[in-house]
Amino acid sequence: MHNERVRSPLSRPALSLVVLATASALALSGCSGGDDTGSDGSSSKSSASSTASPSPSTTVKVPEGTKLTDQGSKLSFGDPAQVVFEPSPKRGTALQLTVRSVQRGRLSDFKGFILDDAYKKKASYYYAKVRVKNVGEGNVGGVPVPLWGVNDANTLLPAVNFTTSFKKCPSKPLPKAFGPGKTLSTCLVYLSPDKGKLDAVSYRPSQEFNPITWTGTIEPAAQPTKKPAKKQG
Repeated sequence: MHNERVRSPLSRPALSLVVLATASALALSGCSGGDDTGSDGSSSKSSASSTASPSPSTTVKVPEGTKLTDQGSKLSFGDPAQVVFEPSPKRGTALQLTVRSVQRGRLSDFKGFILDDAYKKKASYYYAKVRVKNVGEGNVGGVPVPLWGVNDANTLLPAVNFTTSFKKCPSKPLPKAFGPGKTLSTCLVYLSPDKGKLDAVSYRPSQEFNPITWTGTIEPAAQPTKKPAKKQG
């Protein structure tokens, strides 16, 4: 038996925000096998008064007929947003992002993982089901899904990156090849420190970008599955 680690990324491509000094790196250790790898990270402070930039990118070609969602748009769960995503200066495309639903999690869901600091033990846990479609002309595979959680302290929460399977919310990045027309349905796990409440899920590729956010009714945590009682005799 050997330990595997579950991590959250320090930052997302093209994102430059102040890292909270009080937030420790998210790293959960488990005992089941896995092949993916991750990097350490922490939550980042967002600003409610961010200044909108005229465009998230000047290099990505948006296909004719594809209307980008306005910066600052406030959407409901289930609503799609079309955005420019540019993980590097020479690589980008237009994505359609949909936050389909968000559900509360439980600490007991992480049975089998080592929660080795107070940040993870005293967090609130949320599972966001999302859908990503490449509606542009570029290939942006092999990077995390560019969505953050936002809690009631206005803190940006990076999605946890798992190096082993997590059945409650199967999480995966964009596949290595994610070209035009490709789609991905996945689940993102957010940990909000100090039992903080998740207020929204956000697309914010840079500090200057006025974020697009999704809100809605958050589903309660699923009831733990009870094992059937053993028959006597």
